[in-house]
Amino acid sequence: MADELAAETDWQVIGTVFADPTLPAGAVRRPDPAVQTIAVDLRDPGATHDLFAQVAPAIVFHLAGQAFVPAAWADPWSTFETNVRMQINVLEAAAKQAAAGTPVRVVAVTSMEVYGAVPPEALPVAEDCPLAPINPYATSKAAQDLVAGQYARSHGLDVVRVRPFNHIGPRQDERFVVPAFARQVAEIEAGLRPPELHVGAIDAERDFTDVRDIARGYRLAAQRAQAGAVYNLGSGRPHRIRDIVTLLLDRASVPIAVVTDPARLRPVDIPRTQCDPGKAARELGWVPRVPLEQTVAEVLDEWRARIGAAGPSAAALTTQA
Repeated sequence: MADELAAETDWQVIGTVFADPTLPAGAVRRPDPAVQTIAVDLRDPGATHDLFAQVAPAIVFHLAGQAFVPAAWADPWSTFETNVRMQINVLEAAAKQAAAGTPVRVVAVTSMEVYGAVPPEALPVAEDCPLAPINPYATSKAAQDLVAGQYARSHGLDVVRVRPFNHIGPRQDERFVVPAFARQVAEIEAGLRPPELHVGAIDAERDFTDVRDIARGYRLAAQRAQAGAVYNLGSGRPHRIRDIVTLLLDRASVPIAVVTDPARLRPVDIPRTQCDPGKAARELGWVPRVPLEQTVAEVLDEWRARIGAAGPSAAALTTQA
C-alpha cells in the first residue's frame, strides 16, 4: 500500500508503524523512503487522537490488525479486542476531525472472511451477501465492518468499506500459505530440509489476487467510491491451493514429495471462496492485472534470494526452530 501511494506524485504518504519484537529495540520495518512513518499503538484511543491531531489526514487507509487465523483460534479475545478497538479508535478520531471542519475519508479494510462458508449456489459472492463468519478472526473483521457502516450512518462519516479476497505476493508474512510453501521449496533446493513439502488442506479453493492489484483497488476506492459504499476486491477465479503447490513444484529444481501435515489443518475451513468483483469494475474501474503464475514465481524467487542471502547455517537454524 505504501509503495502504491508513494508512486502517486501528488500524495504525501504517512504510515503508522508498530514495534516488531523480531527487530532490535526501537526499530521498525520501513516502506518506501518517500513514506514518513510514525510509531503509534492504535489500540490506545489517546494516542490515536494525538496522531490525527498531528497529521490531519485527508484519507485514511485502515489496514492495521491481527490477521493470522491460527493466532485468532489460539487467542480469540486478543484478536477481537485488538481489531475492533483499533477500528473504533480510528473512526472516533476521524469523526472528531470531520466535526471540527477538516474532512477525512476512511477506507476501512475488512475481509472476505466475513461472508463465511457461502453455499456453492450463492457463489460468486456479491456485497449484499449476509455476513456469517466461522472463525474468530472473521468475527473480528465482521465487527469492524459493521462498526464502519454504523459510523457512516450515525456520524455521517465519509467511510468506504472494502472486502478483499485472498491476496498474495512478495514480502507476505511467511505464516501464510504461499510464502510458507515457497520457503519450504527454497530450503529444499538449498539442501536444508528433506525433499518433502508439508501442506494442510490443499483441496480448498481460494480466490487469489496479487497484493499489488489489491493495493491499487484500495487507492481507487479512496479516489472514486461513493461515501458509504462497500466493495469486494478479488479476481473472480477460484484456484485450488493444490494449484499453487503444482506451480511451485513445476518451478522447483529438485523432485519434491507432498506430505499432509495435520498441524496445518484448521478446526473449520471455508471450502471455496469466489468474489464477484463486478461492482468494483463498474464503479472504480478496477480489474486485476497480475497473473497468478507471475505472483507465485516472484514469491518463490524472493525466498530463493532470502535463503541464499542468509547462508546455510542461518537458514538451517531457522528451519530447526
